[in-house]
Amino acid sequence: MSYILSALLFYLVILPISLLPFPLLYKLSDFLFLIFYYVTPYRRKVVMQNLQSSFPEKSEKEINEIAKEFYRHFCDIIVETLKLFSASQQAIESRIDLVNPGLADEYYRKNKSLVLVTGHYGNWEWPAVTLSSHSKHKGTGIYQRLSNKFFDKKLRNTRAKFGVELMSTREVADFFESHVNQLCTYGFINDQSPSDPKKGHWVTFLNQPTCMLLGAEKYAVKYDYPILYGKITRIKRGYYRIEYITISDNPSKEKPFFITEECARINESVIRKDPAYWLWTHRRWKHKQL
Repeated sequence: MSYILSALLFYLVILPISLLPFPLLYKLSDFLFLIFYYVTPYRRKVVMQNLQSSFPEKSEKEINEIAKEFYRHFCDIIVETLKLFSASQQAIESRIDLVNPGLADEYYRKNKSLVLVTGHYGNWEWPAVTLSSHSKHKGTGIYQRLSNKFFDKKLRNTRAKFGVELMSTREVADFFESHVNQLCTYGFINDQSPSDPKKGHWVTFLNQPTCMLLGAEKYAVKYDYPILYGKITRIKRGYYRIEYITISDNPSKEKPFFITEECARINESVIRKDPAYWLWTHRRWKHKQL
């Protein structure tokens, strides 16, 4: 898509949608649900296969109920992400409940940077963009650069407008090194499928051999930054809670892969409790263990 067409799409469609008040946004989400679930099912085969493999003990009726609730939430995530283009910091923060902000502040007083891990659960975008308001650390996060230059710039600016500094996946090593003298929280989402499974670590996750990314553990160990898990849960429609859980105060002293496995364990426990709010459209298990 050309730069001009991208700009037209943004200013004539996306931005006007973003400016809608929340009640109307959720009406739009309800309409999108009808489209994505009934009219032109979006990645239905992937979603159903993921659910069936993850929960073999559940009946067909239970799997269908989870899938239906997932698509409702998935459409909420779409409109909530669009809302970021115009929402104020206060509007987003009012919908995020941070259970224990003092934990991060404690590490700040100890002059320690942090590595913060979470998964694609609930709404991961809102806690990420408000990261700087959750603690005194400088908030930073990794993002996947888009091929569309217009939308890449818009998304980067939107995610950074509340004070979070972003690094692309190609810049992580240099970014850590250049910020070594600053107190930062480095945000990672670690439940994506690695592009090269040979560089990942295999665990049993949701009943399946699963290759996990090692970036969070790698940098936490290299710099001996305490590592926390950001446990996100859905309170109700449009409202989320995040709780910080300490994985390790001294990562360099942990056994190899302990950090990665513990993050996977917490993520799995959250998903099993309320399965509908994880991102089931991901082709999470495209790699097979040899």
